[in-house]
Amino acid sequence: MGIRGLMSFVEDHSNEFFTDLKLRDTKIVIDGYALFHRLCFNSNLELRYGGDYDSFADVAQKFFESLFACNICPYVVLDGGCDISDKKLKTLKDRAREKIQMAHSLSVGGGGYVCPLLIREVFIQVLVKLQVCFVQCFSEADRDIMTLANHWNCPVLSSDSDFCIFDLKTGFCPLNSFQWRNVNTAKGTQDCYIPAKCFSLDALCHHFSNMNKALLPLFAVLCGNDHINLPIIETFLSKVRLPLGATSSKGRRHHRVWGLLNWLSHFADPTEALDNVLEYLPKKDRENVKEILCCSMEEYKQSQVKLQDFFQYGTYACPAALNLDLPEWVLVALAKGQLSPFISDALVLRRTILHTQVENMQQPNAHRVSLPIRQIIYGLLLNASPHLENMSWNALPSQPLAFSEMERINKNIKTSIVNAVELSKDHSDLRKLTELQS
Repeated sequence: MGIRGLMSFVEDHSNEFFTDLKLRDTKIVIDGYALFHRLCFNSNLELRYGGDYDSFADVAQKFFESLFACNICPYVVLDGGCDISDKKLKTLKDRAREKIQMAHSLSVGGGGYVCPLLIREVFIQVLVKLQVCFVQCFSEADRDIMTLANHWNCPVLSSDSDFCIFDLKTGFCPLNSFQWRNVNTAKGTQDCYIPAKCFSLDALCHHFSNMNKALLPLFAVLCGNDHINLPIIETFLSKVRLPLGATSSKGRRHHRVWGLLNWLSHFADPTEALDNVLEYLPKKDRENVKEILCCSMEEYKQSQVKLQDFFQYGTYACPAALNLDLPEWVLVALAKGQLSPFISDALVLRRTILHTQVENMQQPNAHRVSLPIRQIIYGLLLNASPHLENMSWNALPSQPLAFSEMERINKNIKTSIVNAVELSKDHSDLRKLTELQS
């Protein structure tokens, strides 16, 4: 997730909203997705020719060695597959289009940022090699990260502005001010530390008239995040008179962020503020908008997943996953990163995303080569989990073998329908799939 304009806003007020840290002798919960992207894009790696994987592995290893030198114990939490509600589908498509444009730019000698296809797998290999504790969540990891960090009273390391909204007990350290390449030694000791900055939610609320921090999830959904895109919110924003911020160029750029925070600070709680928002909307839309906003605000509440149980006992219990009645070995393999999110997306949504890479945009994408393999994978999953057939709204009733794939066609993102290969009923029990002869 991410809130438009919030991270640059708080960084422009760094002296007010951040405190300096000398990080050592602590656990830290790391947003794995944010970290491997940061390491990939900020280490002068070659991104145009399919993946500078050995150099990336070296950078990732050095990162964790810096943590170990400071007695910092990392716990890496990776995003899993798409949420079963599909509430981020539009955001995913928009990002896929952006990636295609950047991949095209890179392919003709321009600039851009596109992760090589296997960067996530190489990152996991480094974690395994260094025995860094990690987990792959069933879907998006943000709430699970927040809940685990609060359970352990330790900071979160990420670049996601949603962590400015979560009520974190020990704070949020942005990756771009985490100086892991600059390990220092405390004066008069041999103790090493990493210079970092820690965001203070209390300082943000104090800056806006000691506003109630419970109002911040409403701010996030009104400002716009990855889970919500309501055009009618623009109606509210066009009618309400948001207080004007600074007149500098930065102030104008952050007018919405500053204005919404200032406006919300006049309300005692989210209920009062939400009722006021709805007053600006047509009566016929109010109930529907209220339901959507309230549902989106739930994304900032504590997760029911207890990742500490996974790290301590190896058990991963996610209510959303358990409700699907998936085999235990599948859930464990997903949590351990032994199966990719591609598998859970295919199982649950009957839809997969074929990520764009740097290649000739006039040619068919390279994923076409592995289509027969994917069709067999789909066949195995479909045979083994027939109860999922009725749960997916992506497969067409007239095409019981159909899976949809989001892929690049020329310079556009398109959805293609692919039929799974019908397999023998010998392969129909997913619980015994790992016992079959190869």
